[in-house]
Amino acid sequence: MTKLTRSIVRSAWVVVLAALALVTAACADEDTRGRSPDDPIRIALVAPSASNDLAFTQSMVDSLNRLAEEYEITIDVTDGTFVIEDAAVAVRSYAEDGFDIVLAHGSQYGGSLSEIAPDFPDTVFAWGTSRDTFGLSNVYSYSVASDEGGYVNGVMAAHLTDSKVVGVVGPIEVGDIKAYIDGFVNGVDATDSSVTVNVNYIDSFSDVALAAEAAQAHVEAGADVMTGVSQMTVGATGVAREHGSLWFGAQSDQTPLGEEIVVASVVYSWEYQLRQIVDDMLAGEVNGRVIVADLANGGLTMVYNPGFSLSDEVKSAADAAEAGLKDGSISTGVQ
Repeated sequence: MTKLTRSIVRSAWVVVLAALALVTAACADEDTRGRSPDDPIRIALVAPSASNDLAFTQSMVDSLNRLAEEYEITIDVTDGTFVIEDAAVAVRSYAEDGFDIVLAHGSQYGGSLSEIAPDFPDTVFAWGTSRDTFGLSNVYSYSVASDEGGYVNGVMAAHLTDSKVVGVVGPIEVGDIKAYIDGFVNGVDATDSSVTVNVNYIDSFSDVALAAEAAQAHVEAGADVMTGVSQMTVGATGVAREHGSLWFGAQSDQTPLGEEIVVASVVYSWEYQLRQIVDDMLAGEVNGRVIVADLANGGLTMVYNPGFSLSDEVKSAADAAEAGLKDGSISTGVQ
Protein backbone atom coordinates (compact mmCIF):
# COMPACT_ATOMS: atom_id res chain seq x y z
CA MET A 1 0.00 0.00 0.00
CA THR A 2 1.44 3.35 -0.98
CA LYS A 3 1.77 6.29 1.38
CA LEU A 4 -1.00 8.10 -0.56
CA THR A 5 -3.36 5.12 -0.23
CA ARG A 6 -2.76 4.83 3.51
CA SER A 7 -3.54 8.52 3.85
CA ILE A 8 -6.83 8.17 1.98
CA VAL A 9 -7.84 5.22 4.17
CA ARG A 10 -7.02 7.10 7.35
CA SER A 11 -9.05 10.07 6.07
CA ALA A 12 -12.03 7.81 5.35
CA TRP A 13 -11.94 6.41 8.87
CA VAL A 14 -11.80 9.91 10.29
CA VAL A 15 -14.98 10.79 8.36
CA VAL A 16 -16.74 7.62 9.53
CA LEU A 17 -15.76 8.14 13.17
CA ALA A 18 -16.85 11.77 13.02
CA ALA A 19 -20.24 10.76 11.62
CA LEU A 20 -20.65 8.15 14.36
CA ALA A 21 -19.77 10.75 16.95
CA LEU A 22 -22.46 13.09 15.62
CA VAL A 23 -25.06 10.32 15.66
CA THR A 24 -24.08 9.33 19.20
CA ALA A 25 -24.30 12.94 20.36
CA ALA A 26 -27.69 13.36 18.73
CA CYS A 27 -28.95 10.22 20.44
CA ALA A 28 -27.57 11.41 23.76
CA ASP A 29 -29.37 14.74 23.34
CA GLU A 30 -32.57 12.90 22.50
CA ASP A 31 -32.17 10.72 25.58
CA THR A 32 -31.68 13.68 27.89
CA ARG A 33 -34.24 16.02 26.37
CA GLY A 34 -36.96 13.66 25.20
CA ARG A 35 -39.33 11.30 26.93
CA SER A 36 -39.79 7.72 25.85
CA PRO A 37 -43.40 6.80 25.08
CA ASP A 38 -43.02 4.10 27.74
CA ASP A 39 -42.03 6.58 30.46
CA PRO A 40 -44.70 7.94 32.83
CA ILE A 41 -45.92 11.44 32.07
CA ARG A 42 -44.61 13.74 34.78
CA ILE A 43 -47.23 16.20 35.99
CA ALA A 44 -46.55 18.95 38.53
CA LEU A 45 -49.21 20.87 40.42
CA VAL A 46 -48.68 24.27 42.01
CA ALA A 47 -51.69 25.28 44.10
CA PRO A 48 -52.55 28.10 46.51
CA SER A 49 -53.98 26.16 49.45
CA ALA A 50 -53.59 22.81 51.21
CA SER A 51 -54.06 19.58 49.28
CA ASN A 52 -56.79 18.55 51.74
CA ASP A 53 -58.68 21.85 51.83
CA LEU A 54 -61.97 20.24 50.72
CA ALA A 55 -62.18 23.02 48.16
CA PHE A 56 -60.25 24.31 45.14
CA THR A 57 -56.89 22.59 45.62
CA GLN A 58 -58.25 19.26 46.79
CA SER A 59 -60.57 19.12 43.80
CA MET A 60 -57.49 19.15 41.54
CA VAL A 61 -55.52 16.69 43.68
CA ASP A 62 -58.47 14.28 43.65
CA SER A 63 -58.81 14.69 39.88
CA LEU A 64 -55.12 13.94 39.32
CA ASN A 65 -55.42 10.80 41.43
CA ARG A 66 -58.40 9.66 39.38
CA LEU A 67 -56.46 10.44 36.19
CA ALA A 68 -53.65 8.19 37.43
CA GLU A 69 -56.07 5.28 37.26
CA GLU A 70 -56.32 5.81 33.49
CA TYR A 71 -52.81 6.86 32.47
CA GLU A 72 -49.23 6.11 33.42
CA ILE A 73 -48.39 9.34 35.22
CA THR A 74 -46.37 10.54 38.18
CA ILE A 75 -47.53 13.52 40.20
CA ASP A 76 -45.65 16.08 42.27
CA VAL A 77 -47.49 18.72 44.29
CA THR A 78 -46.41 22.04 45.73
CA ASP A 79 -49.35 23.41 47.69
CA GLY A 80 -49.86 26.38 49.99
CA THR A 81 -48.32 28.80 47.48
CA PHE A 82 -50.83 31.58 47.96
CA VAL A 83 -48.02 34.11 47.54
CA ILE A 84 -47.74 34.61 43.78
CA GLU A 85 -43.95 34.98 43.80
CA ASP A 86 -43.56 31.62 45.57
CA ALA A 87 -45.83 29.96 43.04
CA ALA A 88 -43.84 31.44 40.15
CA VAL A 89 -40.61 30.01 41.57
CA ALA A 90 -42.21 26.58 41.84
CA VAL A 91 -43.64 26.69 38.31
CA ARG A 92 -40.30 27.67 36.81
CA SER A 93 -38.45 25.06 38.86
CA TYR A 94 -40.72 22.27 37.62
CA ALA A 95 -40.22 23.39 34.02
CA GLU A 96 -36.45 23.46 34.49
CA ASP A 97 -36.60 19.95 35.97
CA GLY A 98 -38.20 18.67 32.78
CA PHE A 99 -41.75 17.97 33.92
CA ASP A 100 -44.02 17.27 30.95
CA ILE A 101 -47.05 19.18 32.25
CA VAL A 102 -47.03 21.96 34.84
CA LEU A 103 -50.37 23.04 36.32
CA ALA A 104 -50.58 26.54 37.79
CA HIS A 105 -53.83 26.02 39.66
CA GLY A 106 -55.02 29.52 40.44
CA SER A 107 -56.32 32.47 38.46
CA GLN A 108 -53.85 34.71 40.31
CA TYR A 109 -50.94 32.91 38.60
CA GLY A 110 -51.69 34.12 35.08
CA GLY A 111 -49.27 37.03 34.99
CA SER A 112 -46.35 34.88 36.10
CA LEU A 113 -47.23 32.07 33.73
CA SER A 114 -47.38 34.41 30.73
CA GLU A 115 -43.74 35.31 31.43
CA ILE A 116 -42.49 31.79 32.21
CA ALA A 117 -44.15 29.69 29.49
CA PRO A 118 -42.33 31.26 26.50
CA ASP A 119 -39.00 30.22 28.06
CA PHE A 120 -39.98 26.53 27.95
CA PRO A 121 -41.64 25.82 24.58
CA ASP A 122 -41.33 22.04 25.08
CA THR A 123 -43.20 22.11 28.40
CA VAL A 124 -46.99 22.04 28.50
CA PHE A 125 -48.54 24.49 30.95
CA ALA A 126 -52.16 24.72 32.11
CA TRP A 127 -53.84 27.14 34.46
CA GLY A 128 -57.24 28.12 35.72
CA THR A 129 -59.77 29.07 36.23
CA SER A 130 -59.28 31.24 33.18
CA ARG A 131 -60.09 31.52 29.50
CA ASP A 132 -56.80 33.02 28.36
CA THR A 133 -53.87 31.16 26.76
CA PHE A 134 -51.82 34.32 26.05
CA GLY A 135 -51.71 33.19 22.42
CA LEU A 136 -49.14 30.51 23.31
CA SER A 137 -49.42 27.03 21.81
CA ASN A 138 -47.98 25.36 24.93
CA VAL A 139 -50.47 26.95 27.35
CA TYR A 140 -53.90 25.51 28.08
CA SER A 141 -56.43 27.30 30.24
CA TYR A 142 -59.31 25.61 31.97
CA SER A 143 -62.54 26.90 33.39
CA VAL A 144 -65.81 25.54 34.70
CA ALA A 145 -69.46 26.50 34.32
CA SER A 146 -69.82 26.66 38.08
CA ASP A 147 -73.03 28.67 37.77
CA GLU A 148 -74.76 25.46 36.67
CA GLY A 149 -73.90 23.65 39.89
CA GLY A 150 -74.74 26.76 41.86
CA TYR A 151 -78.15 26.88 40.19
CA VAL A 152 -78.95 23.27 41.13
CA ASN A 153 -77.87 23.90 44.72
CA GLY A 154 -80.00 27.04 44.76
CA VAL A 155 -83.06 25.10 43.63
CA MET A 156 -82.67 22.72 46.56
CA ALA A 157 -81.93 25.54 49.00
CA ALA A 158 -85.20 27.26 48.07
CA HIS A 159 -87.10 24.04 48.79
CA LEU A 160 -85.36 23.37 52.11
CA THR A 161 -85.41 26.76 53.82
CA ASP A 162 -88.15 27.18 56.41
CA SER A 163 -87.18 30.72 57.41
CA LYS A 164 -87.18 31.90 53.78
CA VAL A 165 -83.70 33.35 54.37
CA VAL A 166 -80.55 31.89 52.79
CA GLY A 167 -76.98 33.02 53.39
CA VAL A 168 -73.94 32.97 51.10
CA VAL A 169 -70.36 33.33 52.35
CA GLY A 170 -68.15 34.28 49.41
CA PRO A 171 -64.37 34.87 49.41
CA ILE A 172 -63.49 37.24 46.55
CA GLU A 173 -65.92 38.24 43.80
CA VAL A 174 -64.04 36.74 40.84
CA GLY A 175 -64.14 33.98 38.22
CA ASP A 176 -65.79 30.66 38.94
CA ILE A 177 -66.59 31.77 42.49
CA LYS A 178 -68.75 34.67 41.38
CA ALA A 179 -70.34 32.47 38.72
CA TYR A 180 -71.24 29.81 41.31
CA ILE A 181 -72.75 32.34 43.69
CA ASP A 182 -74.69 34.15 40.96
CA GLY A 183 -76.01 30.80 39.72
CA PHE A 184 -77.01 29.84 43.26
CA VAL A 185 -78.88 33.10 43.81
CA ASN A 186 -80.71 32.71 40.48
CA GLY A 187 -81.59 29.10 41.27
CA VAL A 188 -83.19 30.15 44.53
CA ASP A 189 -85.09 33.00 42.89
CA ALA A 190 -86.35 30.85 40.00
CA THR A 191 -87.71 28.31 42.48
CA ASP A 192 -89.18 30.63 45.11
CA SER A 193 -88.90 34.37 44.61
CA SER A 194 -90.12 35.00 48.15
CA VAL A 195 -86.85 33.68 49.58
CA THR A 196 -84.27 36.30 50.57
CA VAL A 197 -80.65 35.50 49.68
CA ASN A 198 -78.03 37.49 51.57
CA VAL A 199 -74.56 37.43 50.00
CA ASN A 200 -71.43 38.45 51.90
CA TYR A 201 -68.01 38.51 50.22
CA ILE A 202 -65.27 38.58 52.88
CA ASP A 203 -62.44 39.46 50.42
CA SER A 204 -60.33 36.47 51.43
CA PHE A 205 -59.93 32.88 50.26
CA SER A 206 -58.37 31.70 53.50
CA ASP A 207 -59.61 33.77 56.45
CA VAL A 208 -61.48 31.11 58.43
CA ALA A 209 -62.32 33.44 61.31
CA LEU A 210 -63.84 36.04 59.01
CA ALA A 211 -65.86 33.35 57.26
CA ALA A 212 -67.20 32.25 60.63
CA GLU A 213 -68.19 35.85 61.43
CA ALA A 214 -70.01 36.16 58.11
CA ALA A 215 -71.86 32.90 58.71
CA GLN A 216 -72.82 34.02 62.21
CA ALA A 217 -74.22 37.25 60.74
CA HIS A 218 -76.30 35.20 58.30
CA VAL A 219 -77.68 33.06 61.14
CA GLU A 220 -78.58 36.17 63.12
CA ALA A 221 -80.39 37.48 60.02
CA GLY A 222 -82.50 34.31 60.02
CA ALA A 223 -80.68 32.06 57.53
CA ASP A 224 -81.30 28.36 58.03
CA VAL A 225 -79.54 27.36 54.78
CA MET A 226 -76.11 28.52 53.63
CA THR A 227 -73.44 27.95 51.01
CA GLY A 228 -69.91 29.16 50.35
CA VAL A 229 -66.80 28.66 48.24
CA SER A 230 -63.04 28.17 48.84
CA GLN A 231 -60.96 26.86 51.73
CA MET A 232 -62.24 29.46 54.19
CA THR A 233 -65.62 27.69 54.31
CA VAL A 234 -64.43 25.50 57.19
CA GLY A 235 -65.14 28.52 59.36
CA ALA A 236 -68.63 28.96 57.96
CA THR A 237 -69.56 25.28 58.21
CA GLY A 238 -68.49 25.28 61.85
CA VAL A 239 -71.10 27.96 62.55
CA ALA A 240 -73.66 26.10 60.44
CA ARG A 241 -73.16 22.91 62.49
CA GLU A 242 -73.47 24.85 65.72
CA HIS A 243 -76.84 26.29 64.71
CA GLY A 244 -78.16 23.37 62.68
CA SER A 245 -78.18 25.32 59.42
CA LEU A 246 -78.06 23.29 56.20
CA TRP A 247 -75.04 23.66 53.93
CA PHE A 248 -74.42 23.31 50.19
CA GLY A 249 -70.81 22.68 49.15
CA ALA A 250 -68.83 23.74 46.12
CA GLN A 251 -65.60 22.76 44.30
CA SER A 252 -65.00 19.58 46.32
CA ASP A 253 -67.30 17.18 48.19
CA GLN A 254 -67.73 18.98 51.51
CA THR A 255 -69.67 16.22 53.28
CA PRO A 256 -66.77 15.68 55.74
CA LEU A 257 -67.33 19.22 57.02
CA GLY A 258 -70.64 18.14 58.51
CA GLU A 259 -72.47 14.95 57.60
CA GLU A 260 -75.50 16.15 59.52
CA ILE A 261 -75.80 19.47 57.65
CA VAL A 262 -74.26 19.09 54.18
CA VAL A 263 -76.99 18.36 51.62
CA ALA A 264 -74.99 18.21 48.38
CA SER A 265 -71.86 19.59 46.72
CA VAL A 266 -71.07 20.61 43.17
CA VAL A 267 -67.70 18.99 42.44
CA TYR A 268 -65.11 20.16 39.93
CA SER A 269 -63.95 17.05 38.07
CA TRP A 270 -60.82 18.48 36.47
CA GLU A 271 -59.87 15.19 34.85
CA TYR A 272 -62.21 16.20 32.02
CA GLN A 273 -59.72 18.91 31.06
CA LEU A 274 -56.61 17.00 32.11
CA ARG A 275 -57.52 14.02 29.96
CA GLN A 276 -57.59 16.19 26.84
CA ILE A 277 -54.23 17.74 27.64
CA VAL A 278 -52.60 14.34 28.21
CA ASP A 279 -54.15 12.91 25.04
CA ASP A 280 -52.82 15.85 23.03
CA MET A 281 -49.34 15.24 24.42
CA LEU A 282 -49.43 11.51 23.69
CA ALA A 283 -50.59 12.22 20.14
CA GLY A 284 -47.89 14.85 19.63
CA GLU A 285 -50.58 17.44 18.94
CA VAL A 286 -50.18 19.98 21.73
CA ASN A 287 -52.31 22.99 20.82
CA GLY A 288 -52.97 25.22 23.79
CA ARG A 289 -56.62 26.13 24.05
CA VAL A 290 -59.43 26.88 26.49
CA ILE A 291 -61.30 23.87 27.92
CA VAL A 292 -64.53 24.46 29.84
CA ALA A 293 -66.20 21.86 32.05
CA ASP A 294 -69.95 21.76 32.65
CA LEU A 295 -72.70 19.38 33.73
CA ALA A 296 -73.27 18.09 30.20
CA ASN A 297 -69.69 16.99 29.57
CA GLY A 298 -69.21 15.57 33.07
CA GLY A 299 -66.54 18.04 34.13
CA LEU A 300 -69.00 19.30 36.71
CA THR A 301 -70.84 16.78 38.89
CA MET A 302 -73.43 16.87 41.64
CA VAL A 303 -72.52 14.79 44.68
CA TYR A 304 -75.16 14.11 47.32
CA ASN A 305 -74.43 13.36 50.95
CA PRO A 306 -75.64 9.77 51.50
CA GLY A 307 -76.05 10.52 55.19
CA PHE A 308 -78.54 13.33 54.61
CA SER A 309 -82.19 12.39 54.19
CA LEU A 310 -83.23 14.36 51.11
CA SER A 311 -86.90 14.06 50.19
CA ASP A 312 -87.90 12.65 46.82
CA GLU A 313 -89.58 15.96 45.98
CA VAL A 314 -86.42 18.01 46.46
CA LYS A 315 -84.20 15.46 44.72
CA SER A 316 -86.60 15.38 41.77
CA ALA A 317 -86.48 19.19 41.56
CA ALA A 318 -82.67 19.07 41.54
CA ASP A 319 -82.62 16.34 38.90
CA ALA A 320 -85.02 18.32 36.71
CA ALA A 321 -82.86 21.44 37.01
CA GLU A 322 -79.73 19.46 36.13
CA ALA A 323 -81.41 17.86 33.13
CA GLY A 324 -82.67 21.22 31.90
CA LEU A 325 -79.23 22.76 32.18
CA LYS A 326 -77.71 19.86 30.26
CA ASP A 327 -80.17 20.03 27.37
CA GLY A 328 -80.35 23.82 27.30
CA SER A 329 -83.99 24.14 28.24
CA ILE A 330 -82.97 25.97 31.45
CA SER A 331 -80.56 28.89 31.69
CA THR A 332 -78.78 30.00 34.84
CA GLY A 333 -79.06 33.61 33.72
CA VAL A 334 -75.34 34.08 34.35
CA GLN A 335 -73.26 35.55 31.53
